[in-house]
Amino acid sequence: GIQLAPKGKLDIPVLFMPDTMKMYEAVVVIHVMRENGENWPYEDSAELNKDLKSVTVSEDGGIQGVLWTYPVHGIPEAPQQKLVPAVVRCQARQRVEKRVEVLLTGVVPGATAMPAARNSAVINRHKPSNIQEEVQVTEGFSTTVEFLYELQYESNEIKSQLESLVGMHLIQRERDPESGIITLIFNIVFAPNKPMRNEGTLVVQCTTGGIWKFPMLFIATQPEVDDVINIEAIGLNKESIVDFKLTSQTR
Repeated sequence: GIQLAPKGKLDIPVLFMPDTMKMYEAVVVIHVMRENGENWPYEDSAELNKDLKSVTVSEDGGIQGVLWTYPVHGIPEAPQQKLVPAVVRCQARQRVEKRVEVLLTGVVPGATAMPAARNSAVINRHKPSNIQEEVQVTEGFSTTVEFLYELQYESNEIKSQLESLVGMHLIQRERDPESGIITLIFNIVFAPNKPMRNEGTLVVQCTTGGIWKFPMLFIATQPEVDDVINIEAIGLNKESIVDFKLTSQTR
């Protein structure tokens, strides 16, 4: 019974308060009718498809109302706790590997049950190379929970700097049968080419719904000295010259 003036706006509040880490689906349906209750005239009322879901048709064949349907997906996100960032530190022009363990709480088991005989990690090659990888966590032989994960950065500039310097691979996954908490262990490879300090976020998303975010910090310290150049003076007020070569690693 809400009246809406011509060219008016209507705000429809949607409240989402999930109790489990799974995706919820709903549909917001808006039914608009003329204020005077009359039907909208339609020239070809005899040919009007009564199965058309975007309109409601009266008995005499006129258009009684117009329907707008908006699907809503509610995806819960784990509370942003004050987690200590996982620090990956490496000297510039060196390479380091570090294992990072994350805990996923509130995962709903069996929401997309699939027969699986063993744990597996599968790369989804239908997506761009910088997007997520697909992870399957199996409990027994009947329930498979699938995840997507990726590293996100604060800006595209930081992403372009770190994308080729950081590698991430899942090496272990398991579920606690009592608490239901899933543990994912990643192997992070960091090979910086210059000193830097950048933040990132490891984002894990369950295909049944639910997102977990874990802060990361990548620190590259000063590299080792390449060489020591000694310049020996040939006398007071006289120039001494030493030649040395510099090679650029890029164009």
